[in-house]
Amino acid sequence: MQSIPLGSISLMAISKRGLLIGATAAAVTAVTVTGAGIHLSQGQAFFQESPKELIDEVWQLIDRNYVDATFNQNDWRAVRQEYLGRAYTDREQAYDAIREMLGKLNDPYTRFMDPQEFKNMQIDTSGELTGVGIQLAQDEKTKELIVVSPIEDTPAFEAGIMARDVIVKIDGQSTEGMDTNAAVNLIRGPEGSSVKLTIRRSGREMDFDLRRARIELHPVRYSVQQGGQGEKVGYIRLTQFSANAADEMRSAIEDLESQQVQGYVLDLRINPGGLLYASVDIARMWIDEGVIVSTVDRQGISEQETANGTAITDKPLVVLVDGGSASASEILSGALQDDKRAILIGSKTFGKGLVQSVRGLGDGSGLAVTVAKYLTPSGRDINHAGIQPDLVVDLTDDQRQELFGASNKIGTSGDLQYVKALEALNQRIAESQQGTKAEATP
Repeated sequence: MQSIPLGSISLMAISKRGLLIGATAAAVTAVTVTGAGIHLSQGQAFFQESPKELIDEVWQLIDRNYVDATFNQNDWRAVRQEYLGRAYTDREQAYDAIREMLGKLNDPYTRFMDPQEFKNMQIDTSGELTGVGIQLAQDEKTKELIVVSPIEDTPAFEAGIMARDVIVKIDGQSTEGMDTNAAVNLIRGPEGSSVKLTIRRSGREMDFDLRRARIELHPVRYSVQQGGQGEKVGYIRLTQFSANAADEMRSAIEDLESQQVQGYVLDLRINPGGLLYASVDIARMWIDEGVIVSTVDRQGISEQETANGTAITDKPLVVLVDGGSASASEILSGALQDDKRAILIGSKTFGKGLVQSVRGLGDGSGLAVTVAKYLTPSGRDINHAGIQPDLVVDLTDDQRQELFGASNKIGTSGDLQYVKALEALNQRIAESQQGTKAEATP
């Protein structure tokens, strides 16, 4: 489901390995505290002399790179003439004009960030984060601010905020007409300070008083669990596809292999995505051969990422997904499903199949541009549609609150989806063992 997720971002142009595919349209509401600044004084001076240069720079980037060659049925050259024909007296007017211009694309993932917003977005996942721990997106139809997912063990998670909650007020201020950048600026704040979020869930409004905190992000957690017949099962929970996700996943699988687990449950629930190539790297740990994902740009040029014979294990695998599993989560789960490597259990995924590139601009501001869409190995375009699990196990709001709220029953006997995953995995382990015995029979 942005992504503006977590990863190192180049100031001038993001590398292929830095392509973003998270579900959030702008924002991790926890941002890195770093010592590095962005020094662009020459660009700033140039912009102050000629604000139209920045507007034209944005127009050119969209013209060259945007995924839709019709620009959502806009005459893009006429748009350029319209906005360069105006007079601008200060940078805020130019920023407003750029946002208005990009609004014509009707694409919440293509967006402009002023210098402070861009600086906030550049998250180094090895750094220290401060915030409440939620990731936001703007609903493309209703324009409401929705929670893609809370980050585990953060104030928002522990308070019981859940994926798909709609934020209607921030400290009493209505979010109607508010974009994600504005919302993030209101939600963020110093460590120890408080913010009140009013959310709507199933037609009912609730207030959450959250105290901002420092957040340390480790995307992978794992343990050895017991299956129903006493099998040793490796349980791995992946919460986001950040820059260190692949390394942590590799370490988890290798450790569990050394403990001789017989199968795996990979939990991607409420995982909003992140870096495209983190999902590819992790897929290669499970899939030995076959296509992982295709990306298609506006010229129809398709690039495929494939497995490369480096899978760590071929043991039975079950994957848990839900409505908060977005983007990179959908690439990984879609590949595992299409390549017959795993079965998926849970509820339909978020449905975000677009890829963004992030560029730094001349005055220290930034631009995220949707440059491609991605397809699963079988050619499925999951944007809006999501991925349907092989076994649907939907939860009620109350069950989700109990599972993902402060009581945190994820991966326990109180987790209905996890219990179903264990049942399915036990069956696959048994089938695998029977197949091995049959092959050994002379």
